[in-house]
Parts: sequence; structure tokens; C-alpha cells
Amino acid sequence: MAAQEKKEAKKVRFLSGVQPSGKLHLGNYFGALRQHIALQDEGEAFYFIANYHAMTTVQDRGLLEQQTLDVALDYLALGLDLKKAVFFRQSDVPEVAELAWVLSAVTAKGLLDRATSYKDKVQRGIAPSVGLYYYPVLMAADILIYRSHVVPVGEDQVQHIEMTRDMAQSFNRTYKSEVFPVPKHRLDVGAKVPGLDGQKMSKSYDNTIEIFQEGKALRKRVMSIVTDSTPLEDPKDPDTCNVFALFQLVSSKEEQDELAGMYRAGNFGYGNAKKMLLEKIDETFGPYREERKRLEKDTGFVMSVLAEGGARARAEAQETMKLVREAAGLGQMPVPAAELLGSR
Repeated sequence: MAAQEKKEAKKVRFLSGVQPSGKLHLGNYFGALRQHIALQDEGEAFYFIANYHAMTTVQDRGLLEQQTLDVALDYLALGLDLKKAVFFRQSDVPEVAELAWVLSAVTAKGLLDRATSYKDKVQRGIAPSVGLYYYPVLMAADILIYRSHVVPVGEDQVQHIEMTRDMAQSFNRTYKSEVFPVPKHRLDVGAKVPGLDGQKMSKSYDNTIEIFQEGKALRKRVMSIVTDSTPLEDPKDPDTCNVFALFQLVSSKEEQDELAGMYRAGNFGYGNAKKMLLEKIDETFGPYREERKRLEKDTGFVMSVLAEGGARARAEAQETMKLVREAAGLGQMPVPAAELLGSR
């Protein structure tokens, strides 16, 4: 029975993406990347670098290319297994843009009007472009084109998964088909990671600790974590401390209990706690840093990984689009222009 259950679990397809909009940080790792690495052992995993999405905020060619490479290096250094996961650039699968248009034709404008992320991003000063407004449709296409079942996300993305479910059901209902499975979201228990100021860790707030930061730069970030003004000699509450919250992410239960005892005993300063946190961050991510440095010397290999992943992902996407085109009456997939012209 256990063997059969394991076989069934392997049929589950996971899909998630990360935008190349800056250096990945501890919030990205504990809120998403760590879960992605673990899920590759639970089913089929499709992970992509969302460079189409990033175009709403990153509009410098060189910067977008570099940050895309950085994300690829990060994932590979952190342990993504290319035998278990399909890893690729979003833009290597142009069919996703075609599906986004098809989905937009069966999606009510009111659904997009209710997207809270669009309003939040505009309030933070991001230009209110059509692309930013259209984001949920492209995200739905990302998920549905691989006929994914489970999408690991943070709490801020749950609404987008609900919108994706609506679009999948709308297409299936409109065209009396069962092309798309209706996906579910999956939250990671470590999705909430406090930043230096106690708010959610985010590049938007400039309160991050980068995954691969080290040396003086890392020390400066850790030592700038905001704490209260409790005197050195007084007892302190670990449950309300940003330093302790981060320490919990990179330490064992025994280490956490020991530090909590120091807090409550008094005569223990936040500076000492920060030094202990710094040591644990180095211990946790040191090996990954070395692997990333090795990969940085062979960017040709990294780009070949993305190209191969893109080819595998595109093969799946084209199979889906055959079904979509047949259901919607759009005709067969077009023959590549070079192939068509070469036959004349």
C-alpha cells in the first residue's frame, strides 16, 4: 500500500517561479526556495525564473540578464537536483504568452480589479502599467500551461492562485472541456520571515539579509537588526525579538532553548545575540556559498542547464496548447517559419 501511495504522489506536479528582481534573501529561502528543494522529492517539479514578470520593474537589459543568471546560480548552489526538477527561464516558453491571451478572453475584468497585489505595488510607487495589472493572468498561464496540481506560495500570493482556479474553471466551462486541472496552493510553515526592522523581509523595504552575503557586509546587516531598549542587565523576551526570530530559522531546538534562557536570565545583550545569529548564518550557508563560487566560474554550464530546462518545459507547454487550440477552435500548432520557408 505504501509503495502505491508513493507512486501516486509522484504524479503530482508542482510549479513555482521567482522573479529576478534583485539578490535573493533569507525571506526567499525560508519562504520559498527551501520548500522548492524539498518538493522535488515528492512529485514532478517545474521551477522557473520569471523574467517576463520582472519586466514590470526591471527595464535595464544588462541588469535583467545578470539577475536572471544570479537566480539560476542561487537555485543550483542551494541543491536543486536537475534529475528531479525542470528548471528554466519563463521567456524560453513563448507559448505561455499565447495561453495568457486565451485566458484573458474568458476572464472577467472585475476579477483583476480585485487583485490586492496590484494596488499594493502601485502604492509602493511601481508604475501602474498594463503588464502589472495583467500579472495574475500571466501567472495563471504559467501554472496552467504545465497542467500543474500544486503551487507552493507565500500568503501574499494565495489570491492569485484563487484567480488561477477561476480562470481554469472558466476555460473548461466555456469550451466544455477538461483541459486544465484546478490547482491548489501550498503554504510553507516558514513563510513569514522578519526583516531587519521587524516587517516582512522584502527587497521593497530594504530590510533583507542576502543568502550569499558574507564577511563585513553580512556582519553590518545582522548588527543593524532593530531591537528594543531593554537595559543589558534586565531579562528580555525572546518571543518579541527580531534577532531571536531569525535565529530560530538557522538553529536547532536545543540551541534555541539555550539562547531563550540567556534572554530571560538577564545580563545578556542583544549584541551578543546578533553575534550568535551571525555565526549560525555562516554555518548554515557557508557550504552553499562555496558551491555558488564554483558555479560562477562556469556560467556556460548554467546557461546550458536553463536551455535544456526550457526545452523540456516547452515540450510540455506545446502539448497543452494543442489541447487548448483544439478546444477553442484555433487550429493546429503553427509550423515553425524557418521550416515552412525551407520546404519551398
